Amino acid sequence: MTARTPEEVHQRWLQAINDGDLDALMGLYEPEATGVFGPGQVATGLAAIREGNQQFLALRPRFELRVAQVLVAGDLALLLSPWSMTGTGPDGAELASRGTTSDVVRRQPDGTWRFIIDNPLGSGAVAETPQR
Repeated sequence: MTARTPEEVHQRWLQAINDGDLDALMGLYEPEATGVFGPGQVATGLAAIREGNQQFLALRPRFELRVAQVLVAGDLALLLSPWSMTGTGPDGAELASRGTTSDVVRRQPDGTWRFIIDNPLGSGAVAETPQR
């Protein structure tokens, strides 16, 4: 799964997350990327990011995400995208949260784009109580 524009990184990420496709998801990261998986939970490198994403996918998350702003400077781009998520916790309880990313992607030598920093908590995430 490749992204030909910075915006496509988030579109491909959304598809991979909602499909539960860890391999497609991991194809969106540079080898030395850094990912944030919660407050104080920072992972660097593909092995650590894979482990964080695998644990995250176990929640069976469903995301909505809208690419709101893309700022490009040469081979780097900052993506600001509001999102909302629902899922199921390890205890079976419903989860819901929302936030806005502040992700950095970089153009690769082949023209594709990948995460160098994946920070979904850019503006902080807000936990919500699901409606029953």
